[in-house]
Amino acid sequence: MSDQEGDWDFYLRILSNSARDSTDPASDPSILQSVKKLHGFCKMEKSDDLVARIYPQFNKVFHRSVASLSQSESGASKGLLLLAILQFFLDFGDMVLHDSDPSLRTFFRSCLSREFSDAAVAEATCEFLVVNQRKLLASFPNLLPQFFPLLLKLIAWNWEKLEKSFLKIFPGLISPGSFLPLFPSIVDLPILVVALEKVERSSGSGSRVGGSIASIQKSAAPEMLLALMDEAYTGSTIGDGGDDSESEDNNTIDVADPLFLELLKDENDGLAERHRASPTLNAALQAAASGPRSERMKQTLKIAPRLLDVYFSVTLRDANDSLICALIPLLMTRNSTMFPDKIFSHEIRRRLLEFVLAAFQRSPNFIALLKKPIIDRLGEAYDDVAKRELALQLCWAIGEYGGGGESHKEAARELFESLELLVYENLSSSRLGLRQESGNGSRRTTQSRLLCFVVTAIAKLATYHRELLPRARVALGKVVKSRISDARVWRRAHDYLGLMNEPGICWSLLGPSRVSEKRFPGTVNWSEGGQKMVAHIPFHILSEQGGPPFHDFAFSDIIPKN
Repeated sequence: MSDQEGDWDFYLRILSNSARDSTDPASDPSILQSVKKLHGFCKMEKSDDLVARIYPQFNKVFHRSVASLSQSESGASKGLLLLAILQFFLDFGDMVLHDSDPSLRTFFRSCLSREFSDAAVAEATCEFLVVNQRKLLASFPNLLPQFFPLLLKLIAWNWEKLEKSFLKIFPGLISPGSFLPLFPSIVDLPILVVALEKVERSSGSGSRVGGSIASIQKSAAPEMLLALMDEAYTGSTIGDGGDDSESEDNNTIDVADPLFLELLKDENDGLAERHRASPTLNAALQAAASGPRSERMKQTLKIAPRLLDVYFSVTLRDANDSLICALIPLLMTRNSTMFPDKIFSHEIRRRLLEFVLAAFQRSPNFIALLKKPIIDRLGEAYDDVAKRELALQLCWAIGEYGGGGESHKEAARELFESLELLVYENLSSSRLGLRQESGNGSRRTTQSRLLCFVVTAIAKLATYHRELLPRARVALGKVVKSRISDARVWRRAHDYLGLMNEPGICWSLLGPSRVSEKRFPGTVNWSEGGQKMVAHIPFHILSEQGGPPFHDFAFSDIIPKN
């Protein structure tokens, strides 16, 4: 025991002697070694007295290291030293009544913000967060959500080595305060890489990216404040500086651009989305998308979809309805606004649409609550491919879930009117001019596909809300009588008109998939399909076969009325 006491006393004297020296503690390798050794002795001895003797020296070294951050360039050694001391604070802070929260925030703000591009510091930070994840989430639940922009910069720069460890800690970044701002940050991860690589080219060193960002933020702070004030008081858009704000090289971003600084921020400011109009940024994105890709960019284009998978999985499992309902309009907005890479955009949009449909399935009343943004998106169905696909999926959801359910009749009526408008616009060809461009096959296919979705949604919505049946018959009748309608659209509208004459069959086929108390005579409960014969359904209504049915019995003859 005396040998061990001599050992820890030796290392304690090293720290004590360093306190008399004015040099940076991180510049002396023996300081880090002494911290690790003394920490090990405390874990082994489990002595309150030993912890109490060591703590003051550790605290002094920590604050001296932080104070010297802006005056010296000690690289990874400073970050590793601070992490080692932070581990001691977390393990033994309760014994010495030390609140680790200020120390952790100081590390993120003063050290990691400068050293995140250093591979050794990034790896040690991820390891530290993984080891202490439970303790951090329990004792400091707002820490990781507050610094998620900084951690995204860390992973965007160092993904190849830190993939597994970062995926373990990523769910800890999601909290009520970071939930909405985190989504656009994930989608904009490739744009963040464009900005980081711009800083790297400017600084000439990848390991000094963090320090360069700190200098840019400090020097550009007055300009950013003026730009924000100008946007607030005059309504002008941030970044609308015209040609003066653009660099001579289209593949660069003006470092004084407030949107550029917004991308490089370290802390969550609570803003879910900001105006993205920036000529310099748009030019840089187009150049980055069309030019050669760095390995970091290639990795990032694969990272974002995977992080989005985790984000949506945690959302469906843990988020409340209020947060999800607030997220859906943001998803609709970002569906057509992202990094211009074909594969990346496809993967992100596929996940967005899948999540929106999953959210509507979980809470169909969202459709009624979000009728305004949904109606707006239906009106953009022909703007571009991304908006059209979103409109198609929204049409399906409106019909499948009855515009939010049987209790939301007013919302269902407004959604029905939007679908009606789409039908009449298509039939008049006012938006596509198909009479003048009858040979344009792709446009006709687009119109037909949309009309198929719309007429189905109209039929299903009228099935849920019977008061809409007369208007549905009129709309579908116009489709049937229209000469410019595609045969598939005409057949579908014709079938639905036939179904509407058989309320029980119509409710069975077009009504809610969930069990409902509302029934009509002859309604089929499909969950009992294994026990009851359903061959009596007049399928001639749904097929191309014309004429009267070939059987001579009625549906009510087989399934008795309740």
